[in-house]
Amino acid sequence: MNATPNVAPAGASAAGHIQVDTPEFRRTNRALFFAGFSTFALLYTAQPLMPLLSAEFGLSPTESSWSLSASTGTLAVLLLLASALSDVIGRKLLMGAALLASAVLTVLCALAQTYPQLLVLRALLGMALAGVPAVAMAYLSEEIDPLALGRSMGLYIGGTAFGGMLGRILSSLLADFISWRIAFAVIGIAGLLSALEFCRSLPPSRHFQPRRFHAAGMLGDIRRHLSDAGLPWIFLIAFLLMGCFVSVYNYLGYRLAQPPFSLRHSASGAVFSLYLIGIFASVWSGRLADRLGRRKVLWIMVLAMGLGLLLTLASLLIAVIAGLALFTFGFFGAHSIASSWVGRRATTARALASALYLSFYYLGSSLLGSASGLAWTHGGWGGVTLLLGLCLAACLLIAVRLRKLPALS
Repeated sequence: MNATPNVAPAGASAAGHIQVDTPEFRRTNRALFFAGFSTFALLYTAQPLMPLLSAEFGLSPTESSWSLSASTGTLAVLLLLASALSDVIGRKLLMGAALLASAVLTVLCALAQTYPQLLVLRALLGMALAGVPAVAMAYLSEEIDPLALGRSMGLYIGGTAFGGMLGRILSSLLADFISWRIAFAVIGIAGLLSALEFCRSLPPSRHFQPRRFHAAGMLGDIRRHLSDAGLPWIFLIAFLLMGCFVSVYNYLGYRLAQPPFSLRHSASGAVFSLYLIGIFASVWSGRLADRLGRRKVLWIMVLAMGLGLLLTLASLLIAVIAGLALFTFGFFGAHSIASSWVGRRATTARALASALYLSFYYLGSSLLGSASGLAWTHGGWGGVTLLLGLCLAACLLIAVRLRKLPALS
């Protein structure tokens, strides 16, 4: 039997990993940037429209938040199934199909005649998008050189920041000057274009090994991840981080519409331009974590979120914006570090580990996002700040605890 030497393709290491600053590295980052952009643009289009949906359908702020929670809730529930499906059919195929389907569903949201119809479409959107986040993280963990993983994960999360920003700002402007239906239609079309670019750019998986789905094996992998010394704490951080982040942006629009600010809808929607800070924060913190270690940087990002949250209590608009900027910087930095940490600690079933992280992440969005609506109803912005401050204090304690985590990262 003649042995043929394995020659790594251009842009790959001897082990087959994609190396930094190569054409394959740039194609991968471009594709995953578009995937992150589309995911957050489609998922969070409804967030700045919540006050308008309240007016159109006669909803309370908590009821209006269901337009977002319906998507993040189904997304959280189906992430584990999507990760298992990706192990069977492949990463790229599942992500491409999910992006295309979710874009079409967003366009259909523009045609909804009743609020229950809109909620059904938004729930289906979350189901479709379940095929992207965990699978994208698993793809990067498998294909990118470990020394550059923090940078690639940061760029992917930067794409989510850009999508979240542009989707929210554009939908705010379109809804204010035309209608919320046009906002859904335009964002959906942008999602279709992003999905096509993703399918064109992403290199095929090189390290992916398909395997049959076994429920018992999946449960065993879940138990293995949950018995790890660090992963459950990182999952809990994801729940708290995203719950706090979504809650701030869910209800800040209601606050800015009231005195002493009294901003119109498009003006309050402009605060989402602060998502640009998230692009810088995710990439910068990813590189810093690659150099100094995740445990030395994570708690600082959480502390920044807490300080930013306190600043939003001010009655001066410039102070509120400064606080939101610091809060946003801390969130994207912390999320970039925590999500890449999962890929490093999970030595097997990485797609499942990423799915568990994101299940907690989006459950935080749904549960804390709605709970903060009750805090707003009963205590205004001070009530929201108190609830989220307690959550961030718990998150900080966990981040400090992770500084003592045994090696593997």
